[in-house]
Amino acid sequence: MKNKIIPYLKAKKFIVLGAVVGAFGGYAYYHFVGCASGTCAITSSPINSTLYGIFMGGLLFDLIETTITKKTKNGKQ
Repeated sequence: MKNKIIPYLKAKKFIVLGAVVGAFGGYAYYHFVGCASGTCAITSSPINSTLYGIFMGGLLFDLIETTITKKTKNGKQ
């Protein structure tokens, strides 16, 4: 099992990095901004905010990695 996980994480390291950065960002947003009334769907709890940050961070870093990869394959650096 370990032999399959490590190569996968190495191949997706940019997405994993984005998820970690997003987790910190999501929790920081909850902590510093948050939602005073408690009616906000994402920012009313630290779990929701952190999970949203993980998701958005992974997507953003994947987009950045894809853009960089396409530019280097086309010869534009």
